[in-house]
Amino acid sequence: MAMAALRREGRRFAAPLISPQPIRSSLIAEEQAPLGVRSISTQVVRNRMKSVKNIQKITKAMKMVAASKLRAIQTRAENSRGLWQPFTALLGDAPSVDVKKNVIVTISSDKGLCGGINSTSVKISKAMHKLTAGPEKETKYVILGEKAKAQLIRDSKKDIELSITELQKNPLNYTQVSVLADDILKNVEYDALRIIFNKFHSVVSFLPTMSTVLSPEVVEREAESGGKLGDLDSYEIEGGETKGEILQNLAEFQFSCVLFNAVLENACSEQGARMSAMDSSSRNAGEMLDRLTLTYNRTRQASITTELIEIISGASALEG
Repeated sequence: MAMAALRREGRRFAAPLISPQPIRSSLIAEEQAPLGVRSISTQVVRNRMKSVKNIQKITKAMKMVAASKLRAIQTRAENSRGLWQPFTALLGDAPSVDVKKNVIVTISSDKGLCGGINSTSVKISKAMHKLTAGPEKETKYVILGEKAKAQLIRDSKKDIELSITELQKNPLNYTQVSVLADDILKNVEYDALRIIFNKFHSVVSFLPTMSTVLSPEVVEREAESGGKLGDLDSYEIEGGETKGEILQNLAEFQFSCVLFNAVLENACSEQGARMSAMDSSSRNAGEMLDRLTLTYNRTRQASITTELIEIISGASALEG
């Protein structure tokens, strides 16, 4: 019993003499760590700072690319506004007209990282779909762009009549858009085409817009009823074409012009929104880099202080 007690007492007195595991210089004590950090390695912080710097470089580069693309598209978009404005003066724009067959043409981008520009178009398209739906009515979607397709296909897959992606892979001209408009008109039956896009105002501002293109039959019906299109009969028709043929040609040409302007306006809005999004991302990365730099400095100072305390304690123990 005496020997067992002696061994227990020996272990109790010998325990303080055994030096504990040395504290790594890359760790800091909990009370010295910044708020919300228990213990952190300087190497981890350096790696995080490096990744944030790389992300900041990427966002700044994407902002510059978006700015250069915006300058190239903006002039074309402003010039294209003169194409559809005469049709609005002649045929009007009647978004409230009540028809049985509606086709909603939703224009979006193929790429993301441009804020909520695509979500806005999809929300307006869904709201328009609810307004034009009815027991004896039919409403279909024609989608231009990958982002709108990805959102609408979740709950409206059966209503999607046509989907076209990679529209802006190459610089667009009127000839390409007119061929695209002709394909849309051949594949859908409509009384009213409702083109939903984002109209460009400035780099930080765009306006969700809807343009309506009516079929020749609806235009003639509205003109005869004396509605907003009642002044159409005041124009004289020259040549051998009938009024129906002229209205058919006007409807096709109007749709191609409106679609061309809508695609360019939406492309401008996309690049402007991407510039704003990348600028915000760059600023956020800078703020995060500042916080990480502060954390790194605190961590390094705490590790240096810990090492100094260990050196002083060891020297004091040797002197004693």
